[in-house]
Amino acid sequence: MNELLLRSLTPTVLGILVRRGADFAAAEDAVQDALVEAVRVWPADPPRDPKGWLVTVAWRKFLDTTRADAARRRREDRVDEEPGPAPSMDDTLQLYFLCAHPSLTPSSAVALTLRAVGGLTTRQIAQAYLVPEATMAQRISRAKRSVSGVRFDQPGDVATVLRVLYLVFNEGYSGDVDLATEAIRLTRQLAAAIDHPEVAGLLALMLLHHARRASRTAPDGGLVPLAEQDRSRWDTGLIAEAVEILQAALARDRLGEFQAQAAIAALHADAPAAEETDWVQIVEWYDELARLTDSPIVRLNRAVAVGEADGARAGLAALAELDDDLPRHTAVSAYLHERDGDLATAARLYAEAAGRATNLAERDHLTRQAARLNTRRPG
Repeated sequence: MNELLLRSLTPTVLGILVRRGADFAAAEDAVQDALVEAVRVWPADPPRDPKGWLVTVAWRKFLDTTRADAARRRREDRVDEEPGPAPSMDDTLQLYFLCAHPSLTPSSAVALTLRAVGGLTTRQIAQAYLVPEATMAQRISRAKRSVSGVRFDQPGDVATVLRVLYLVFNEGYSGDVDLATEAIRLTRQLAAAIDHPEVAGLLALMLLHHARRASRTAPDGGLVPLAEQDRSRWDTGLIAEAVEILQAALARDRLGEFQAQAAIAALHADAPAAEETDWVQIVEWYDELARLTDSPIVRLNRAVAVGEADGARAGLAALAELDDDLPRHTAVSAYLHERDGDLATAARLYAEAAGRATNLAERDHLTRQAARLNTRRPG
């Protein structure tokens, strides 16, 4: 049984049903039923045309559940139950837009995208997000109800779709689903369906981050900062692919935030060692990114880059312009104070940042940083 094939066909099949006039929620249920049937039947009797098989079975299951409705019965008379090859890219693209509809919360949009476009089961999505399956089922049901009345041919917002995919990517890995890998697969699929430089920029960004994955954690599970990572463990093939994708996107001269983020990640990937990083150029890209997004988090990261390019005092001056309630503000301040030689202040701030950390790995890392500096200070 090829699970990846089933998942890759899911949006195509769902799109065909909706294009035929099926209600989105009912169509999505029918597709899920067809996938279950495929898991049961295919190992012993694999179809010659997997997509056609899924469309046929899903459409019949949809008709079975709506046969009592006279309008549905008339639709059944009009549509042949044995479909031939059907164009799929436009349907898939519209599904991306539908699942990232503005009426949905970010968490609901992510869940619906993973289910309807990614082909994951409710159980898999629940495990990935560490919530009970019943909770995730309710979230998906509400999301399906929210978009059921949306016309399938309405134009969508690419930026919203990209943000949803980036949310999926940043969840990383938990349960039996690698969400980072899944996000890359879905973004590749989107890039094949739409020629847009920001889609290419997001794909390049994901690949560049994913290339460093093996070096991000120590054997004990602790975080390894970028400057301390073993660069020989970076995936040079992914990096080369990402750079090629990014260069083609930038050549179109339609700069967006994901292209700018990818350019920063590419500069980090290009440095053979941390001390050889081109921080001056990274600051310039952060300036572009800040112009595009006006994001305080971008300006926070820029302060770190300024500290590396122009010295810790310059970084602290840039940091002083930002709200100290920003996430990671205290950790950045601790790092820059350490770079400036003020170990006592840095140790205190690392400990304070550890108390504010939102996940265990980050808390442990910051606690170790504080302990390291406290042992270096004279008694």
